[in-house]
Amino acid sequence: MPARDGEKRKPPTPAVNLIAGGGAGMMEALACHPLDTIKVRMQLSRRARQPGAPRRGFIKTGVELVKKETPLALYKGLGAVLTGIVPKMAIRFTSFEWYKQMLADKTTGDITGKGIFIAGLAAGVTEAVAVVTPMEVIKIRLQAQHHSMADPMDIPKYRNAAHALYTVVKEEGFGALYRGVSLTALRQGSNQAVNFTAYSYFKEWLKEWQPEYANAPLPSWQTTFIGLVSGAMGPLSNAPIDTIKTRLQKSPAQPGETAWSRIARIAKDMFKQEGVHAFYKGITPRIMRVAPGQAVTFTVYEFLKERLEKSNFAFVGGKYEE
Repeated sequence: MPARDGEKRKPPTPAVNLIAGGGAGMMEALACHPLDTIKVRMQLSRRARQPGAPRRGFIKTGVELVKKETPLALYKGLGAVLTGIVPKMAIRFTSFEWYKQMLADKTTGDITGKGIFIAGLAAGVTEAVAVVTPMEVIKIRLQAQHHSMADPMDIPKYRNAAHALYTVVKEEGFGALYRGVSLTALRQGSNQAVNFTAYSYFKEWLKEWQPEYANAPLPSWQTTFIGLVSGAMGPLSNAPIDTIKTRLQKSPAQPGETAWSRIARIAKDMFKQEGVHAFYKGITPRIMRVAPGQAVTFTVYEFLKERLEKSNFAFVGGKYEE
């Protein structure tokens, strides 16, 4: 079924995507970051499940993290996320609209479901290479540190996002910031392909079911719901990729070892030492973070975009004008 939003209104300008996408991303990060920290800790755990031993779930992981390192530990790495979230979301939505225009029918403006999938895939790869990979390397280094943020004598290796960036580049070189870029691009690409495709179809179905919204924005609760459902689909499709990526980015590379040999070694060790379930460690908090995160992102983005477009907000001659 074609998505027909392109024929009803002009695509959002880069300025609108910068503000609406950045605002949406900041809200998503603030609301969901604790679950991301728990997910990373679960993925980095190397405990092999023994027969009859209870599995340490996301609730127990979170409780232990708070107990040992204070509630502030749930927000480790947030600085790195907030630094990159505005350009990340601006790139995601702007590139998605650009790819959509490239793939749309030049006469009618219609775009097929396949076109939306490809545009989402390309947008995810674009954001992964431009922003997400370096941001996640720093974030994961901070989240992986086991230290109490309430104890001034417990000084970690990486004090904050800026210090982590400086230390990683100094000790491992600039290339370390792009460790795992192929896996990150694969994860982000598949995430956004699934998210945008599902969201576009759900949105089109709701507009057909409710003719009064054919040329108007859907109610916020409907946008939230379809964002929640579409957001849960990505993590289910690429959980092993995300787990391997997290372990790859957590530690420095070994001399003479290529990226793909490290990926193969990590995957082999995980399977041999921890079993198949290791590839799905952290899937519960990841879905609990990504699904509501996408709900928040799409809801806030649609809301801000509509308000900005109604006020004729534009970027003209290097200046924001209203």
